[in-house]
Amino acid sequence: QVQLMESGGGLVQAGGSLRLSCAASGTIARVDDMGWYRQAPGIQRDLVAKVTKGNNYVYADSVKERFSISRDYAKNTLYLQMNMLKPEDSAVYYCHADVVSRLGQPPSPYWGRGTQVTVSS
Repeated sequence: QVQLMESGGGLVQAGGSLRLSCAASGTIARVDDMGWYRQAPGIQRDLVAKVTKGNNYVYADSVKERFSISRDYAKNTLYLQMNMLKPEDSAVYYCHADVVSRLGQPPSPYWGRGTQVTVSS
């Protein structure tokens, strides 16, 4: 089994910053793609940013120039630095990872429980 534990959400004023963390633990041989998604009430869950297995960085257009994703491969940990936050960034942020538990097996997708980010105007 694999667990993803997010932390770092909270309430912040518009223009402020937050840093999210996601630590993967459990039976892990390799973590492939790892990323952040967000979901606001009544809206589908969308990609915010991810780091692919090939170490490519992908960002949603709405967060480019404001958010920065980084990854510690040795610790299986993912970070999201969010600057210049806007009220429309308010959502539950979920960590996602494609994890290979045993070499030779295909990756399986895992989700964290989410962390709430609220940006006040």
